[in-house]
Amino acid sequence: MTATPLPDPHGRFAHTPGNAGVRVPALEARSVVKSFGTVRALRGVSFEAFPGEVTALVGDNGAGKSTLIKVLSGVFPPDGGQVLVDGRQVSITTPQAAAALGIETVYQDLALAPDLDDQPEMRRRTAERFRELGVGMVQDLGVPVASFSGGQRQSVAIARAAMWAQHVIIMDEPTAALGVIQTAKVLELIRSVRERGLAVVYISHNLPEVIQIADRIEVMRLGTRVARFRRGEADVDRLISAVSGAYANEEATKGEPR
Repeated sequence: MTATPLPDPHGRFAHTPGNAGVRVPALEARSVVKSFGTVRALRGVSFEAFPGEVTALVGDNGAGKSTLIKVLSGVFPPDGGQVLVDGRQVSITTPQAAAALGIETVYQDLALAPDLDDQPEMRRRTAERFRELGVGMVQDLGVPVASFSGGQRQSVAIARAAMWAQHVIIMDEPTAALGVIQTAKVLELIRSVRERGLAVVYISHNLPEVIQIADRIEVMRLGTRVARFRRGEADVDRLISAVSGAYANEEATKGEPR
């Protein structure tokens, strides 16, 4: 990882002198390019996620969402472009480097240890974090994760990420396999994470759910960003049009939407 800016005493990276009052993304991609052989997965895509907001990333299969997220979380190095944390360019070469910058990712497979031996200190810290986030889906922290329901496992994965994240939590399809009640509880947990001031990146194919939870929506198609919306600016039909290529918000590529 290249030179990383030192955090200020409040846990945020110091901003460049002269930009006081400017809203700076917690995590940003600028004109990022990534290819796999002859396949151009990312074609100069840009993306921003701001503190205290849920930014949804949507697009059809093959749009480049997963590749972008893997670049931002240190799984793939970009071939070109810039990645910035709190306005400072960084090089995120590994998931460990991302974690050191305060970026945590909750993948679809959750990556939980189903039969980990119970540790009293771990249980105490987990219970404390659950209380802070208002997690009520897990009643007995002494039982193995293998016995949890899908919603309970998702709650554990999100709470674990929130325990370590300082800036950003990336969530890849967090409600894809959940029922209606479990989905509602996970969405409420995501709101609690947002209220703690973290930037939440929310990847989902469920467009009504995206409209419900997201403060901002960014749409990708064919490896680039084609539209951005603030809360209330798009309905499901407009999002479908952007995902399919029938609509493009040209101004979205020129800077933050106003």
